[in-house]
Amino acid sequence: MEMTIRPITKTERMYCYTQSQQIRSQTGNIGYLRADMDTDGTGFFSTWNGFRDDLKTQEFKDEFDDVINNLRFDGDVTFLKDRTTLMKYCFAHPEGQLNDHEFGFRVDTGAYAYLMRLNPNRGEYNLYCYCYRRDWLDHHLKEAERGIRFIDSGYNDKFRIPDGGKIRITYPDGDRREEFCRFIDPYHVEIGYGSMNLFHICEFAERMEASGAKVEPVSPVMNKTREKGVAR
Repeated sequence: MEMTIRPITKTERMYCYTQSQQIRSQTGNIGYLRADMDTDGTGFFSTWNGFRDDLKTQEFKDEFDDVINNLRFDGDVTFLKDRTTLMKYCFAHPEGQLNDHEFGFRVDTGAYAYLMRLNPNRGEYNLYCYCYRRDWLDHHLKEAERGIRFIDSGYNDKFRIPDGGKIRITYPDGDRREEFCRFIDPYHVEIGYGSMNLFHICEFAERMEASGAKVEPVSPVMNKTREKGVAR
C-alpha cells in the first residue's frame, strides 16, 4: 500500500497524545491503538481505544490493519517488527525525538493520518498510534497556525499566542495562575483543564473584566492579524 512516513513536526506533537473531547472531535480522531512488544521484545499485544465510532468505517479498519501489518512484516520500513528494530529506527531519526525516551512519527495514506508515539524501552508501552481523518487533522492544524486570539469585551485585539501556549491570570487579591491554552477555532479556546474550560473568546474577556483580573501572555506573542467576518 502507498504510505509516507516522516518525523512529526513541532505543531503535530500535541496530537500524538490524548486531547480533549473538543479537539478530538475537531481533528477527526477515530481513536488510538496502544501496544507493547512483550518481555522478549518480539510480541505485539495491543488494545484499541475508540472515540468516533461513526468514523470507524470498514474502509478505515481494513486500511489500519494494512498499515500495522506493513510496519510489522510487509513494508519497506518495519519498525514495529520487534523492539530492537524499533530502537534502531528511533535512534536513526533523532529529529523525531519528543523527550528523553519517546519519538514521534506521522504515517500518511490517502484518507488517514496516523500519529505514532514510539518508546523503545522494555517494560513500557512501545506504541501509541492516534488515528485521524487526514483532511480534518490538516484543516485544524492549518487553522491553528493563526494562533489563539485574546480580546477585550469590545472585541479589540489584546494579544495572540501560539496553540499550546500559556497565559497568566492575576486576580485583584493577588492570586496568580498560569494556564495552557488550546486552539479550537477562531472564536473558541480551551483555557486550562477540566470540564468547564471551553470559552468563546468574548465570553472569556467578559468574565475576566467582571472579576477585575489581568490577563497577559506567558508564551511569546504572535503578530496580530485582522479576522474577517467576526461573529460577535
